[in-house]
Amino acid sequence: MASNRGQGGIQQLLAAEQEAQRIVNAAKNEKSARLKQAKEEAEKEIAEYRAKLESEFQKKVSDSSGDSGANVKRLDQETEEKIHHLKEEAARISEDVVAMLLKYVTTVKK
Repeated sequence: MASNRGQGGIQQLLAAEQEAQRIVNAAKNEKSARLKQAKEEAEKEIAEYRAKLESEFQKKVSDSSGDSGANVKRLDQETEEKIHHLKEEAARISEDVVAMLLKYVTTVKK
């Protein structure tokens, strides 16, 4: 009877060991699945954040490009106005300048 009890105890130990191994394997599998899920969630969040930053960057680029185009147009207009003003002034005083130059060139100092 003692040998039966010994055999039964060994069988119980083997069954308990197998149950413990099954529990450990299930925990490892759950841990692996959770790590995989966490990694996928993190990658999704990173992709969303990257897309958000890219969108903000593109908006800033387009906003500054629009401003740049408006500034170039405004500067071109101001330049044309100044050139026109200078041409008018030159035409207005050109006769006086020519007369003054002729006076100094033709006058002989003694």
